[in-house]
Amino acid sequence: MEPIKITKSRTSKSKPADDKLEFGRVFTDHMFIMDYSTEKGWHEPRIIPYQPLTLDPASIIFHYGQTVFEGLKAYLTPDGDVKLFRPEKNVQRLNRSNDRLCIPHIDETLALEAITTLVSIDKDWVPSAEGTSLYIRPFVISTEPYLGVAPSQNYQFIIILSPVGAYYKEGINPVKIAVENEFVRAVAGGTGEAKTAGNYAASLKAQEMVADKGYAQVLWLDGVEKKYIEEVGSMNVFFKIDGEVITPALNGSILEGVTRSSVIELLKDWDYPVSERKISMQEVFEAAKQGRLEEAFGSGTAAVISPIGELSWEGESIVVNHGETGAVAKQLYDTLTGIQTGKQPDPFNWTVIVE
Repeated sequence: MEPIKITKSRTSKSKPADDKLEFGRVFTDHMFIMDYSTEKGWHEPRIIPYQPLTLDPASIIFHYGQTVFEGLKAYLTPDGDVKLFRPEKNVQRLNRSNDRLCIPHIDETLALEAITTLVSIDKDWVPSAEGTSLYIRPFVISTEPYLGVAPSQNYQFIIILSPVGAYYKEGINPVKIAVENEFVRAVAGGTGEAKTAGNYAASLKAQEMVADKGYAQVLWLDGVEKKYIEEVGSMNVFFKIDGEVITPALNGSILEGVTRSSVIELLKDWDYPVSERKISMQEVFEAAKQGRLEEAFGSGTAAVISPIGELSWEGESIVVNHGETGAVAKQLYDTLTGIQTGKQPDPFNWTVIVE
């Protein structure tokens, strides 16, 4: 395995105060980059000062969107350690996305080393205030200058870092979600289960429309019958009905979230009944009207756990748990963030300390 070459920046950018952090607006001093060609494979892994990229205007990424990405975080513990949360899961998912987009696999050991080394170099950028973290964005772009519709023969694997505050301004307080009936994000057999740019581009129109009405996110239904719940724009989704926690089963168009997996494992460890199955919007609304819908919440790297306080569907709205954060969502949020930041024990060995 080729060693990572490190070139450190001679100057350091000004770091924003923790209470001024937004999500994904500011970036650290360094970045990781590695190249791919069909002749050499993945080669020349390096950490360099953060800088713009120079790409040919005909690069395939600009025209056909052959790209994948990941998102994970580094957290500062009370002891001053920096921890990652299940980074191997993100690297494994990156390669599953690579496979779907015809991108060559990346050595997972090297990818993890790249993440930990980059975070270690820029660890002074990890913010310390409650609810803050260092967001890690690994991504792959296709760089071959070619206008034919075919997989690229050249790629770059890049990692950048960004100190972030809360993803939603509401924080752990419940958000309002609008159910989307017109537009479709993904269908089984498409790229919905891959973390690729096109899925998110497809979501922008609906997101823009509901944002004007005060909703934080869109809840997507299946692309065939527009009946069954899939996921929120940036989160997987859970419903607690009659004491049972239900989340849509992975079906080829739903992203397999790392936080989603962690939530399911925690709930089972706590002896909550959990099921992964098809669940329709009709079932959720009927449960709400009958007083059986106890909680709803999303899960994802960016927000960790985000309670849903209101759902709007076909001109009707339901308020979940009186618009308040439910006990299960709060317990999950406290436990996950506690493990991530080292404030609670990690019995599952989910965290990795960055040296």
